[in-house]
Amino acid sequence: MKVPVIINPTDFESLFRYNFRPLCLYALHYMGDVEASEDIVQECFLKLWEKLEQGTEVENRRAYLYMTVRNRCLDTLRKKGLQTESLNPNDTYGIIDDDDAAERSQTEAKLWTAIDSLPEKCREVFILSKRDGLKYEEIAEELGLSVNTVRNQISKALKILKEGARKILMFFFA
Repeated sequence: MKVPVIINPTDFESLFRYNFRPLCLYALHYMGDVEASEDIVQECFLKLWEKLEQGTEVENRRAYLYMTVRNRCLDTLRKKGLQTESLNPNDTYGIIDDDDAAERSQTEAKLWTAIDSLPEKCREVFILSKRDGLKYEEIAEELGLSVNTVRNQISKALKILKEGARKILMFFFA
């Protein structure tokens, strides 16, 4: 009989908080659909919780989650009738390997976390420019701002993001 593993909700919440976004981005490399990716990641966290409640010890929970997400994505794609060659992760550059997808998802998650920390108007302008590809004039018109304000907000966003990246580099290499 397995002895139930005591699950510390705070530890599990922390695991969820730090890994949900990277795992969603990782799943997105396979699925190409944000909602399907989020559903798969939520199911995988639930599966881990249930395993822990049943007394199964999972040594490296993060690695377990990546493996489970990958397998769930592949199962979902197979059920849709996709051929084996269509089951590789990809991004805007084409097919990438699984390790690349995991690494990129973590980098992308850090970037989105930094973008989310920008002041609201600054973030909105930055996303419209960089993600949506709108020109300064289009952003200004859509948000009722001057082109100069749009230019200043994007400059501010880039400065904040660069400073954040500089602090991270200093932490690791100083």
